[in-house]
Amino acid sequence: MPETNAFDTGALRLFDEVARSGSFTAAAELLGYTQSAVSRRIAALERAAGGPLFERLARGVRLTPAGTALHRHAVAVLDRLGRAGEELAAIHRGQGGVLRVGAFATANVDLVPRALKRFVSRRPHVELRLTEGLSARLLERLHAGALDVAVISDYPAGLPAEAARAVPLGEDRLLVALPAGHRLAAEPEVDLRDLAGETWIEAAPRGQPTLLATACAAAGFAPRGGLRVAEWSGKFGFVAAGLGVTLVPELAARAVPADLVLRPLMGTVPVRRVYAALPETPLPAAQELVEMLGEWDVCTTVSPT
Repeated sequence: MPETNAFDTGALRLFDEVARSGSFTAAAELLGYTQSAVSRRIAALERAAGGPLFERLARGVRLTPAGTALHRHAVAVLDRLGRAGEELAAIHRGQGGVLRVGAFATANVDLVPRALKRFVSRRPHVELRLTEGLSARLLERLHAGALDVAVISDYPAGLPAEAARAVPLGEDRLLVALPAGHRLAAEPEVDLRDLAGETWIEAAPRGQPTLLATACAAAGFAPRGGLRVAEWSGKFGFVAAGLGVTLVPELAARAVPADLVLRPLMGTVPVRRVYAALPETPLPAAQELVEMLGEWDVCTTVSPT
């Protein structure tokens, strides 16, 4: 019955060295074995292979046809294992492999791209894969092992208990986007109560919680419903046409067209908190990216008066 462990990597390395050197004695000296130990390991390989792998000569040994065939495979296996070891070492040093990053949509406007730009300049050999989605779904993927880091927010339901390894990145406040000719466009700040009679351009279906509804409730009124447009670019187009106003998270401020007026809101306005979530055993590359995300410094694009 063949010896199931005869083709382990140690035996293949020994076999390769004997084949290269043409000598049991030389291979034993190079690898730190005794000659008898080399002979026993090669004999075990030959039993597993079903026949001789070396011809024993007066001086040294040489491969048989079966030995030549096995040596070709052994070299390929040892090469693949060597490259695998190099790749794993690179991953553990944060210098190679794949980094799977998840983020919610508005984080991908500026926060994540800026951090990834720096990351790529420092770790050019790490392959990046990006997933966009809602924070709850991103956390599910993180816990399932499908993501290495997730940029999430506590909106609308707060930070889940399972997000224990969530690193705070900052707060994302609300701004209001107005058409250029709006009566409040010249104000440095806008009181949300002064917009109580405006038509609001929203994205979420009716009945779902929104930052707009929360903010307006805190200001003492219910927002007047208007057109519902899912994409940010579409919402900005309707605002530019004078068909309404909309709220914009500060994270998305850089996506606002120059022909709109963007203003901060005065008073107590709801904010959402942004985090980077990591698995229990994070990759060094993921930790490094989180450090770069933590240098977030929102620079709001506020239109001139």
